[in-house]
Amino acid sequence: MSKLVAVTCTIAWIGFWAFGYLAITADGFSAGQLVTSTLLAALGMLTGVFSYLHLSRGVEPREFAGKIQKLDAAVCNRAQQQGGI
Repeated sequence: MSKLVAVTCTIAWIGFWAFGYLAITADGFSAGQLVTSTLLAALGMLTGVFSYLHLSRGVEPREFAGKIQKLDAAVCNRAQQQGGI
């Protein structure tokens, strides 16, 4: 499922940049074409942001960030006295 969301995220950002460029640099476009390219760029941005947030939210539970082991106070003090920390 995350691969599908990643592909959606990539396509959405490509659409945002492509249609956003068309909307900004439009010289001979009619008003309808300008509105259409602006709406497609906005849709690409919204889809890209939401899919990116969905992907970034799923990173932590999948243990990509290592597990943190906390030491108790006695072990920490002993290590500091021995010069280990």
